[in-house]
Amino acid sequence: MKDRLNVHEASFVMSARDVSELPAPTFAELAFAGKSNVGKSSLINTVTSRRKLARVSGTPGCTRGINLFHIEIGDAVVHFVDLPGYGYAQRSKSERLAWGPMIENFLRQRVGLALVVVIVDARRGLAEEDAQLLDFLDSLGRESVVVATKLDKWPLSKQKPVLAALAREVGRKVIGFSAETGEGKEALLSLLLKTALRQPE
Repeated sequence: MKDRLNVHEASFVMSARDVSELPAPTFAELAFAGKSNVGKSSLINTVTSRRKLARVSGTPGCTRGINLFHIEIGDAVVHFVDLPGYGYAQRSKSERLAWGPMIENFLRQRVGLALVVVIVDARRGLAEEDAQLLDFLDSLGRESVVVATKLDKWPLSKQKPVLAALAREVGRKVIGFSAETGEGKEALLSLLLKTALRQPE
């Protein structure tokens, strides 16, 4: 199973400021979205077993464009799409206004989009922006999964109750994840692989 989940190729393809700048999709696209401080880049690096594939910064809001990555998982080839983080007030007003349509247009228009991984902080739960994104994805008929990062910040005895409460709130699958311990990496990779191969979950 672990060999099947091995990421043996992971490379940056390009960054775009609009969906129209992206090449036509040739593989299943798996998008990652979340607030600016939820550990999105750390999650992508952990999942791909690459330390610096996605840029990690101490300053939230580092990702300003749509970043495309070529990923080979086992026998599958996919594209990871790192979407700009939302909800970071210290960026300029014009940037914040531009990011909304950038993300929305991608989610509406991208025909190769197979799954959206909505990332939330396990310590803080679902934010208003997260709930709005999930509602928007539902309205588009887009498949989504919620990943709760920084799970290691909770005591072990509280992790399952926290995830169960979040799953009830969002009404869909929730995967607990920690970039520090690797918790949830295999479960998320398995889901991404099944999605890429169009296998039922």
